Amino acid sequence: MLKLLLAFAVAAFAAIPAGAKVASETPNQALADLQKAAQVEELPAVAAEVAAEPVAERFWIKVQAASREDRTAIATAGMAIEEEGSDQVAGTAHIKTIEKLQALGFKVTYRMSLQKLLKDFPSQDKVYHNYDRMKAALDALVSAAPDMVSLFSIGKGWQGRDIWAVRFNTTESGTAPSKKPGAFIVGNHHAREHLSVEMPIKIAEYLAAHRADPAVRKLLETRDIYIVPMLNPDGAEYDISTGRYQMHRKNMRINPDKEIGVDLNRNCDSFFGGAGSSGDTYSDVYHGPSAFSEPETMALKNFLDARINIKTINSFHSYSGLIMYPWGGKEGAVENAADLKAFQAMAGAMAKLAGLKAQQSNVMYVATGDCMDWAYAAHHMYAFTTELNGGSFYPGAAEIDKETPGEIKAALYMIEYSDDPRRAAADLTAAN
Repeated sequence: MLKLLLAFAVAAFAAIPAGAKVASETPNQALADLQKAAQVEELPAVAAEVAAEPVAERFWIKVQAASREDRTAIATAGMAIEEEGSDQVAGTAHIKTIEKLQALGFKVTYRMSLQKLLKDFPSQDKVYHNYDRMKAALDALVSAAPDMVSLFSIGKGWQGRDIWAVRFNTTESGTAPSKKPGAFIVGNHHAREHLSVEMPIKIAEYLAAHRADPAVRKLLETRDIYIVPMLNPDGAEYDISTGRYQMHRKNMRINPDKEIGVDLNRNCDSFFGGAGSSGDTYSDVYHGPSAFSEPETMALKNFLDARINIKTINSFHSYSGLIMYPWGGKEGAVENAADLKAFQAMAGAMAKLAGLKAQQSNVMYVATGDCMDWAYAAHHMYAFTTELNGGSFYPGAAEIDKETPGEIKAALYMIEYSDDPRRAAADLTAAN
């Protein structure tokens, strides 16, 4: 059966050319409450020119790390680990984090200011969607297929930009509840990971363009599909606001000490504030003052709380070439044996289709506050994290076309199994 499903994904892709009211229905009040709690009206507005000073204090570093325990300790000290080698890790860190790592006895073997690594936003990279072009692309989908595509906001960022969700459902639209099994695809938890915006858009465009294909049509008629390409719109816009990439990871909260941002994927209520996240506001993995303190993560929470029909999630990131599943925020495997088999079967198949490696999230290091951990723990949603390929945060325009075919196949596979993810393990067993 697994072979049949893989064949289904390939066949469906082959035509590509060479209730409860969610908080998003009252986003202004929800945002106002968060702003009041953070005393945001007393803080300065975020302007493009503030980028220079924070970047001056941040570095790309390499640190010796001999084990997962070392990697977890390094992440907990505040480094955003982006690359893993056999005996070292690389990523971004504030100068204060570097000092902390050295005080802990870790050897920093390489350090370069991010100012030297920043590059101009090249004209050819304009094929990437900024906020306005992303919204226009979603509007075009609604215009092309109004009988099954609708668009609504699940909330707003600190600066007031809407977090747009496009929905594919042949019987319900907007925020109306559905009894169909649901699938959810989300991108751009982290501002600088622009490739993670492109894959959700490409998947949505494929579904709309191929809605008449029998295999795709069957999915569209039997599933409730939601796609949020840009969860962190303020951060994504800030990262390109000066005409140069800013290597910005977090959202745009201005903390009381004027440091910018919270790591949205350390801000969910799953082992919040523990290993692999930092309480330092200057850190790229700063977890925020409390779980779901940010309007973006609260919007995500409210959205999923109101849609328990959603059974599968894929959260796009870049650029480690992995597909991962819980747990990420604690040691050990998922305790439920049937769930673990389903995670392993689905991750393995999706990795094969997309050209990635499948593994449990905590293999690299433990990271608490992870939103996919929370979705599984809170709602028993089979939640995956896809780390795209590319080799850097800014891999160039050509990488979009390289990643798209495999990710569409993996998305079709996930959507198919959204009625019963455990079926994936049973099908794998039957196939063997």
